[in-house]
Amino acid sequence: MNRSRSWTLATGFIALLAANTPMQTTVFAASRQDGTAIFARGNYVEAAKKTLPRAERGDAAAQALLGFMFEHGRGVPQDYVAAVYWYTCAAEQGHPTAQYLLGLMYDRGQGVVRSDILAYKWLNLAAANAQPGVREYYLRIRDAVAAKLTIPQVDESQWLASGFVPIPWW
Repeated sequence: MNRSRSWTLATGFIALLAANTPMQTTVFAASRQDGTAIFARGNYVEAAKKTLPRAERGDAAAQALLGFMFEHGRGVPQDYVAAVYWYTCAAEQGHPTAQYLLGLMYDRGQGVVRSDILAYKWLNLAAANAQPGVREYYLRIRDAVAAKLTIPQVDESQWLASGFVPIPWW
Protein backbone atom coordinates (compact mmCIF):
# COMPACT_ATOMS: atom_id res chain seq x y z
CA MET A 1 0.00 0.00 0.00
CA ASN A 2 1.46 3.37 -0.92
CA ARG A 3 1.96 6.10 1.68
CA SER A 4 -0.87 8.38 0.51
CA ARG A 5 -3.35 5.47 0.49
CA SER A 6 -2.14 4.49 3.96
CA TRP A 7 -2.58 8.07 5.21
CA THR A 8 -6.10 8.26 3.73
CA LEU A 9 -7.01 4.92 5.32
CA ALA A 10 -5.67 6.01 8.72
CA THR A 11 -7.34 9.43 8.70
CA GLY A 12 -10.61 7.90 7.50
CA PHE A 13 -10.55 5.44 10.37
CA ILE A 14 -9.82 8.21 12.86
CA ALA A 15 -12.81 10.15 11.53
CA LEU A 16 -15.08 7.07 11.84
CA LEU A 17 -13.81 6.38 15.33
CA ALA A 18 -14.40 9.96 16.45
CA ALA A 19 -17.86 10.13 14.87
CA ASN A 20 -19.03 6.96 16.58
CA THR A 21 -17.46 7.27 20.01
CA PRO A 22 -19.29 8.97 22.86
CA MET A 23 -17.03 10.41 25.52
CA GLN A 24 -17.51 8.15 28.56
CA THR A 25 -15.20 9.91 30.99
CA THR A 26 -12.79 12.81 30.94
CA VAL A 27 -9.86 10.48 31.64
CA PHE A 28 -10.70 8.19 28.73
CA ALA A 29 -11.47 11.17 26.50
CA ALA A 30 -8.06 12.73 27.12
CA SER A 31 -6.27 9.40 26.68
CA ARG A 32 -8.22 8.58 23.53
CA GLN A 33 -7.44 11.97 22.04
CA ASP A 34 -3.72 11.54 22.75
CA GLY A 35 -3.60 8.01 21.29
CA THR A 36 -5.67 9.05 18.29
CA ALA A 37 -3.41 12.02 17.64
CA ILE A 38 -0.32 9.81 17.86
CA PHE A 39 -1.90 7.33 15.43
CA ALA A 40 -2.93 10.12 13.05
CA ARG A 41 0.66 11.40 12.99
CA GLY A 42 1.76 7.96 11.82
CA ASN A 43 3.64 6.96 14.97
CA TYR A 44 1.94 3.57 15.07
CA VAL A 45 4.30 1.84 17.52
CA GLU A 46 3.83 4.58 20.12
CA ALA A 47 0.07 4.60 19.47
CA ALA A 48 -0.03 0.83 20.06
CA LYS A 49 1.82 1.24 23.37
CA LYS A 50 -0.65 3.91 24.52
CA THR A 51 -3.72 2.10 23.21
CA LEU A 52 -3.14 -1.41 24.58
CA PRO A 53 -3.57 -0.57 28.30
CA ARG A 54 -6.80 1.34 27.57
CA ALA A 55 -8.09 -1.54 25.44
CA GLU A 56 -7.29 -4.03 28.20
CA ARG A 57 -9.25 -1.84 30.66
CA GLY A 58 -12.31 -2.09 28.40
CA ASP A 59 -12.28 1.20 26.47
CA ALA A 60 -14.28 0.34 23.33
CA ALA A 61 -12.69 3.09 21.22
CA ALA A 62 -9.21 1.85 22.15
CA GLN A 63 -10.27 -1.73 21.38
CA ALA A 64 -11.56 -0.69 17.95
CA LEU A 65 -8.36 1.23 17.23
CA LEU A 66 -6.21 -1.70 18.36
CA GLY A 67 -8.25 -4.05 16.16
CA PHE A 68 -7.63 -1.73 13.21
CA MET A 69 -3.91 -1.66 14.01
CA PHE A 70 -3.75 -5.47 14.07
CA GLU A 71 -5.82 -5.79 10.90
CA HIS A 72 -3.51 -3.48 8.96
CA GLY A 73 -0.20 -4.18 10.74
CA ARG A 74 0.17 -0.63 12.05
CA GLY A 75 2.53 -0.58 15.05
CA VAL A 76 1.92 -4.28 15.69
CA PRO A 77 2.36 -7.40 13.55
CA GLN A 78 -0.57 -7.94 11.18
CA ASP A 79 -2.80 -10.52 12.85
CA TYR A 80 -6.40 -10.99 11.73
CA VAL A 81 -7.29 -13.19 14.70
CA ALA A 82 -6.14 -10.48 17.13
CA ALA A 83 -8.02 -7.88 15.07
CA VAL A 84 -11.23 -9.91 15.33
CA TYR A 85 -10.70 -10.31 19.08
CA TRP A 86 -10.40 -6.55 19.66
CA TYR A 87 -13.19 -5.69 17.23
CA THR A 88 -15.45 -8.19 19.01
CA CYS A 89 -14.64 -6.69 22.42
CA ALA A 90 -15.63 -3.23 21.19
CA ALA A 91 -18.56 -4.42 19.04
CA GLU A 92 -20.14 -6.22 21.98
CA GLN A 93 -20.12 -2.90 23.84
CA GLY A 94 -22.11 -1.36 20.98
CA HIS A 95 -19.28 0.52 19.24
CA PRO A 96 -20.60 1.06 15.67
CA THR A 97 -17.22 1.32 13.92
CA ALA A 98 -16.06 -1.91 15.54
CA GLN A 99 -19.35 -3.58 14.57
CA TYR A 100 -18.84 -2.44 10.98
CA LEU A 101 -15.22 -3.61 10.83
CA LEU A 102 -16.11 -6.93 12.47
CA GLY A 103 -18.84 -7.40 9.86
CA LEU A 104 -16.26 -6.87 7.13
CA MET A 105 -13.96 -9.45 8.74
CA TYR A 106 -16.80 -12.01 8.64
CA ASP A 107 -17.61 -11.03 5.06
CA ARG A 108 -14.00 -11.62 3.95
CA GLY A 109 -13.28 -14.55 6.29
CA GLN A 110 -10.26 -12.84 7.80
CA GLY A 111 -9.45 -14.12 11.29
CA VAL A 112 -12.78 -15.98 11.41
CA VAL A 113 -14.64 -18.58 9.41
CA ARG A 114 -16.38 -16.65 6.63
CA SER A 115 -20.06 -16.12 7.42
CA ASP A 116 -22.42 -13.92 5.45
CA ILE A 117 -25.03 -14.33 8.19
CA LEU A 118 -22.72 -12.96 10.90
CA ALA A 119 -21.39 -10.31 8.52
CA TYR A 120 -24.95 -9.10 7.96
CA LYS A 121 -25.70 -9.19 11.69
CA TRP A 122 -22.75 -6.95 12.61
CA LEU A 123 -23.22 -4.63 9.64
CA ASN A 124 -26.92 -4.29 10.49
CA LEU A 125 -26.06 -3.37 14.09
CA ALA A 126 -23.41 -0.92 12.90
CA ALA A 127 -25.91 0.82 10.64
CA ALA A 128 -28.49 0.96 13.42
CA ASN A 129 -26.01 2.50 15.89
CA ALA A 130 -24.05 4.75 13.52
CA GLN A 131 -24.07 8.52 13.40
CA PRO A 132 -26.07 9.93 10.47
CA GLY A 133 -22.92 10.83 8.52
CA VAL A 134 -21.85 7.20 8.12
CA ARG A 135 -25.17 5.38 8.42
CA GLU A 136 -25.93 5.44 4.69
CA TYR A 137 -22.51 4.00 3.88
CA TYR A 138 -22.95 1.20 6.43
CA LEU A 139 -26.39 0.45 4.99
CA ARG A 140 -24.98 0.14 1.45
CA ILE A 141 -22.33 -2.34 2.62
CA ARG A 142 -24.92 -4.28 4.65
CA ASP A 143 -27.21 -4.44 1.63
CA ALA A 144 -24.36 -5.72 -0.56
CA VAL A 145 -23.88 -8.59 1.90
CA ALA A 146 -27.66 -9.17 2.00
CA ALA A 147 -27.59 -9.74 -1.77
CA LYS A 148 -25.61 -12.94 -1.09
CA LEU A 149 -28.19 -14.27 1.38
CA THR A 150 -31.45 -16.12 0.95
CA ILE A 151 -34.56 -14.69 2.61
CA PRO A 152 -34.37 -17.24 5.49
CA GLN A 153 -30.71 -16.29 6.03
CA VAL A 154 -31.59 -12.58 6.20
CA ASP A 155 -34.31 -13.47 8.70
CA GLU A 156 -31.79 -15.42 10.79
CA SER A 157 -29.31 -12.53 10.69
CA GLN A 158 -31.97 -10.05 11.74
CA TRP A 159 -33.09 -12.35 14.51
CA LEU A 160 -29.49 -12.56 15.78
CA ALA A 161 -29.18 -8.77 15.67
CA SER A 162 -32.54 -8.26 17.41
CA GLY A 163 -31.27 -10.07 20.50
CA PHE A 164 -28.16 -7.91 20.79
CA VAL A 165 -27.70 -6.06 24.06
CA PRO A 166 -24.47 -4.08 24.47
CA ILE A 167 -22.23 -5.20 27.31
CA PRO A 168 -21.14 -2.16 29.35
CA TRP A 169 -17.37 -1.74 29.67
CA TRP A 170 -17.44 -0.84 33.34
